Amino acid sequence: MDTWRLIPLETRNAFMNMAIDEAILTAHIAKQVPNTLRLYMWKPSAVSIGRNQNPQETVYTDALRKHGVDLVRRISGGGTVFHDEAGEVTYSVIATTTSLGKDSPAVYQRIHEAVTDALRLIGIPADLNQGNEKNCPNLIVAGKKISGSAQAIRHGTVLQHGTILLSVNLPLMFQLLRVNTPCTCAQAAQIAEHKITSIQKELGHPITAETAANTLAQGFHAILKINLEPATLTPYETELAKKLYTRKYATDAWNQNGKTSSA
Repeated sequence: MDTWRLIPLETRNAFMNMAIDEAILTAHIAKQVPNTLRLYMWKPSAVSIGRNQNPQETVYTDALRKHGVDLVRRISGGGTVFHDEAGEVTYSVIATTTSLGKDSPAVYQRIHEAVTDALRLIGIPADLNQGNEKNCPNLIVAGKKISGSAQAIRHGTVLQHGTILLSVNLPLMFQLLRVNTPCTCAQAAQIAEHKITSIQKELGHPITAETAANTLAQGFHAILKINLEPATLTPYETELAKKLYTRKYATDAWNQNGKTSSA
């Protein structure tokens, strides 16, 4: 049974969360660290956009500032995601691609099997929605999305990060995210009631982030047949994350235009 590193549940801001994910990816490519499962939350709340998205087309920047919500660009693909500081646990998997599947769809499926098992342990039956050209694969409960994800693959290493919704604040979400339909924010939130769900909605009561994180670890252990060894970032990863934070993820050049500083 393979042993993976587990970075236990932690809370960071959007810029550091994305900097750490990329630092682990870089360290893994350099064969400095083993396959890793990282669990985290976001504070303050944030909106993340896909690598090739234009924030002017996907978010209301004035509303982000009004509500104190950060904006960060991911290195992964996929669409725009609202990360509620109290309503979500995020996982990131950084691993050799071939340890999970023969190609990107197979990797998505394998990781989603682990997340599905975690939801099963909580008491929620979920199914895989394969997605399409515009949407990455995700997990649904009775047709409603409960977990989304996105990938980046570099030099044989995959970074997949995804969410599990503990609860969902649709009125706030659609004050922040633009939709391609001629309706008000309130109307968009009402429509989304039929498309998005959460653990709290499905169970009828909340669970803690710690409970969700523990069941995620159990799901990965059971489905991938791996041991998870709790650990921290290496000094190399820590220093690289600080540099990526300052020079990339906390900059308007990256978040608005997808450009990085050469400094």
